[in-house]
Amino acid sequence: MDTTITTAASRETLIAEFNRVRRYTEALCSPLSADDYQIQSIVQTSPPKWHIAHVTWFFETFVLPHFDSGYKPFHPRFDFLFNSYYYTHGVMHPRSNRGLLSRPTVEEVYRYRDHVDDSVRQLMESVDEAEWQALAFRVILGLNHEEQHQELLLMDTKHNFSINPLRPAYRDDLQIPQGETRPIRWQDRTGGIRQVGHHSAAFAYDNETPRHDVLLHDHRLADRLITNGEYSGFIEEGGYDNPALWLSDGWALLQREGWRHPIYWQQLDDTWMQFTLGGMRRLNPHEPVCHLSFYEADAYARWTGKRLPLESELESLLSEQPVTGNFADSDLLHPAPAGEEAQWYGDLWAWTGSPYVAYPGFRPPAGSMGEYNGKFMSNQMVLKGGCCVTPYGHTRASYRNFFYPDERWAFTGLRLAEDA
Repeated sequence: MDTTITTAASRETLIAEFNRVRRYTEALCSPLSADDYQIQSIVQTSPPKWHIAHVTWFFETFVLPHFDSGYKPFHPRFDFLFNSYYYTHGVMHPRSNRGLLSRPTVEEVYRYRDHVDDSVRQLMESVDEAEWQALAFRVILGLNHEEQHQELLLMDTKHNFSINPLRPAYRDDLQIPQGETRPIRWQDRTGGIRQVGHHSAAFAYDNETPRHDVLLHDHRLADRLITNGEYSGFIEEGGYDNPALWLSDGWALLQREGWRHPIYWQQLDDTWMQFTLGGMRRLNPHEPVCHLSFYEADAYARWTGKRLPLESELESLLSEQPVTGNFADSDLLHPAPAGEEAQWYGDLWAWTGSPYVAYPGFRPPAGSMGEYNGKFMSNQMVLKGGCCVTPYGHTRASYRNFFYPDERWAFTGLRLAEDA
């Protein structure tokens, strides 16, 4: 998403951006066979067919009928099938059963997308000036929502493919990241009163507001993510066997699930392999360690005598850095060694030690739009910085990603912090 696009954008600019984002979702699906569109490996993932239908449902539900009283839905039951979690809007098909929907077919879902796309374009071309800004806001929200699902589509496809004993590649033409990682350089940060939260005319989600003061203490931040090689040392020294390193819920989870290493790692003879969107690869010790739960990230930090950064600490530093790094447009779709450069944005979402809660003065929007972020502010942890499957331009210093602490199918990693 072009982050310079605001509700003041011209019709031509916003239509072009609408076309670009919608086409990119379909490009991400182009390597898939019809069978691949159907898979749902765990409750947290969704089939690609559901993703491309849901982001279309968002425009059909929250854009078209609000500005075109004569709009007729493409199918009377798609509202039930492709609603995700908007309970104020209506009932929905159970999330755990999305992979059981052989119908509508992939072809019919694409016809649905074409129908809604044509309707949205016509609406953007014809709506009067008095309604343009209100329409533009909802379209921009829908495009940012779709970019979130572009990332989810790749995350979910990776897990969906990983359960196949054949270990198929999503794409067999992906380049393997090159380079080595040098020692961590520590950034000393002086404490004091700082402001965090979104503060420009560009798009941001409601959970990034309002901007407010925070008190930071002197601290230090690692300028790159922890690598596979460094994390291997944690495993080899019994990190998964030492309850003193783990939060109570994390230790109980380890005993229940039998975790001994990150998801997608597999040991063949004496060689560690890793499943990627490009298939099975030899584990590269220089790459950032990927797909960690919060519990694993926190335990590793304790093992080193450090800690995870606070959300406010990391946001304060990110606000001073250009948004550059290994994003989806790099087309690696995998984290890369840091090399000599600092690794602040991209590659992996970095866990913080901060719970996902409302900022002081936060009020969710009225109606169903208020369900987008606010109702999830419980029992989840914040992550910052974007990752290798995040569309470029879809993250910023104030962006607040959030996952439950036991989840690790997302492209998540860790950087260290310590009190100064």
